[in-house]
Amino acid sequence: MTDPQHLGNGVAQQEWTATVVGHHRLRHDVAVIRLIGEFVPFVAGQSVEIRTQRHPGVRRRLSPALPPSLDGKLEFHVRAVPGGWLSGSLVADTEAGEEWLISAPQGSFAVDPEGGEVVMIAGGTGLAPLRAQILELARLAEPPRTYLFVGGRYPRDLYAADMLYLLAEELEWLTVVPVVESLEDPDWPDEWFEHSRVDVGFPADELLEGTLAEVVGAHGAFAEHQVLVCGSPAMVRATVDRLVETGTPAERIQYEGL
Repeated sequence: MTDPQHLGNGVAQQEWTATVVGHHRLRHDVAVIRLIGEFVPFVAGQSVEIRTQRHPGVRRRLSPALPPSLDGKLEFHVRAVPGGWLSGSLVADTEAGEEWLISAPQGSFAVDPEGGEVVMIAGGTGLAPLRAQILELARLAEPPRTYLFVGGRYPRDLYAADMLYLLAEELEWLTVVPVVESLEDPDWPDEWFEHSRVDVGFPADELLEGTLAEVVGAHGAFAEHQVLVCGSPAMVRATVDRLVETGTPAERIQYEGL
């Protein structure tokens, strides 16, 4: 364990060590990275700061896709952002055996288990903190009814469709609604999609067409629900605006932009 660093307010900040044990590139711009190391005391839905062996001087915030694990398991979903050389390197170059430093858990993006039904809205890798919270809720004796809207531009952008399909089959209180802006994938090939293609997933006739903002807005007001939105800043803005326009109280909406 590394020595504590000290923040500007004088509070000691701890760093924890974890080692990459799996790097799964699922799309040309998306990878799932799994690590095992020291226990990191974050809360499902929070983000943490990471530093890698390849780029020790650069820090990036990522949201774990698993709830806290006493055996030190961590999982991150990383998208290569255009112009973002670090995210591109994490997606393309990460290898098993590399050491990461994890620190600074923060955020209050969370579900109240006693707070009523839940609506989660995930764009792209915004799924990660919501998936962590779903797995955390699954530990409860009586989890709240939860609806997860997960979106992408094309069907193949739903990089976790197989996992979500199986999770919804296993958890009777969870409903997953897949949303795509176009029902047809583009003509250009994505070799990583072809390599990771599986037979499990949502049938084409279960996909709803439109943006997440449009599809969620068409469901009307979520006046009594806990609503959590996570994705790109543009997706979050559009979706939150649409939710408020259709009658969902702003105070019931939590949101995080990636």
